[in-house]
Amino acid sequence: MTDAPAPLPAPRPRIPALDIARTVALVCMAIYHFTVDLALFGVVAPDLPFTGFFRYFAHAIAGSFLFLVGISLVLAHRRKIRWRPWLKRLAQIVVGAALVSAATYADNPETYVFFGILHMIAAASLIGLPFLRAPIWLTLATAALAFIAPHYLRSTAFDAPWLLWLGLSSEIPRSIDFEPVFPWIGPVLLGIATARAGVPERLATTRAPGSLVRALSWPGRHSLAIYLVHQPVLFGLLWLWFKYIA
Repeated sequence: MTDAPAPLPAPRPRIPALDIARTVALVCMAIYHFTVDLALFGVVAPDLPFTGFFRYFAHAIAGSFLFLVGISLVLAHRRKIRWRPWLKRLAQIVVGAALVSAATYADNPETYVFFGILHMIAAASLIGLPFLRAPIWLTLATAALAFIAPHYLRSTAFDAPWLLWLGLSSEIPRSIDFEPVFPWIGPVLLGIATARAGVPERLATTRAPGSLVRALSWPGRHSLAIYLVHQPVLFGLLWLWFKYIA
């Protein structure tokens, strides 16, 4: 008589604080993109979303998403890399990135998104894998190098179109959303180091989340879908407003 197969380990419960953090990032992203849409419709100055406060606001939003990507990568594959879920999630992100590129190229080929936040998340899903087992000090050192690389390694040698995604070209390419590997792998690695240090577990709770926590967590649990639909919805509502109401 053969032994019964060992039961699969129970999936780790989600940490509501992380889902709520994603929700906050999504709200901030919607506010920023709404400002971009207002600029497109001529309500505010065309350069407002890309200068001053809003420029740093956009960087903070992107950094927060990527930091959470690093944390999630550790939490999902702490014991071992779960290749099937990883591949499924990567495929979803790649398809989403392709849709963004196609839609923005159809709108304006000169400034289309060829390596935006979703492209960077897909790249981070690959680049981050070796750091799931690397010493934390090495992960932090690599993050620091990623942050300073664009300041010291820019060169015309990286101006070839197939190298622009690295972020080391002599001039920043024209794109309405450009988050290249350098420096944006930095927040991902910081997230990995934070999770490896056990910080997310300190935010976990054994209590069942209340209705308010569940409501605030829901957008964060569906961040990819919300990211893909929010901008067409915002732009469409503004278009209807100015065409039929204003």
